[in-house]
Amino acid sequence: MPYEPKDHPAVAVTVDLVALTIRDDELCALVVRRGEEPFAGWWALPGGFVRPDEDLDEAAARELQEETGVSAARLHLEQLASYGAPQRDPRMRVITVAYLGLAPDLPRPAAGGDAAGARWAPVSELMMSRLAFDHQHILADGVERARAKLEYTPLATTFCPDEFTVADLRRIYEIVWGTKLDSRNFHRKVTGTAGFLEATGRTTTRDGGRPAQLYRPGNLRLLHPPMTRASNSP
Repeated sequence: MPYEPKDHPAVAVTVDLVALTIRDDELCALVVRRGEEPFAGWWALPGGFVRPDEDLDEAAARELQEETGVSAARLHLEQLASYGAPQRDPRMRVITVAYLGLAPDLPRPAAGGDAAGARWAPVSELMMSRLAFDHQHILADGVERARAKLEYTPLATTFCPDEFTVADLRRIYEIVWGTKLDSRNFHRKVTGTAGFLEATGRTTTRDGGRPAQLYRPGNLRLLHPPMTRASNSP
């Protein structure tokens, strides 16, 4: 039987972005205030409809730039999951493809497009708030993906500047995981795992005390065995 498009209901596709960074020692997500219905005035994740002539990655980068002024080129960006509950959007049947983006301290966003405002907000605050659509669910999935990836990849270095100390890196893990880590166990793990870090040959005394070695990310892609949250707690 030939396929007849008119025999099937229209389904729209959108992209939404869980963009995470660390500001003032807190894990923060990028949110926009919706300027139009539905959910006008509500905070939401950046995103919007995919145009007929663009692929998903292009749509995600465009929506991020248009609504917040933040360039996708500054983030580690990957697909998170798809969400397609029939009633998730009151306008019509909409399936969204969510992206997870991670980066060091990013600049203050500038609202644009149909966004009435944009800001970095602490994840702890957003998880206690009401977000538009199913964005609280998507945000929770994105945060958990980030936390899990820190266990089996060196992705935490994505939050760091070009050069950093082991203490800087440990603080990233503590903020994202929300737990205190044993400094000796952590130092032994990250410096003893081949390819995790690469010494720059330089030191810093910015935190006071003895000079601390500076590192950059190595070429390791997967941690084996993984560095679990429980095994590194005091």
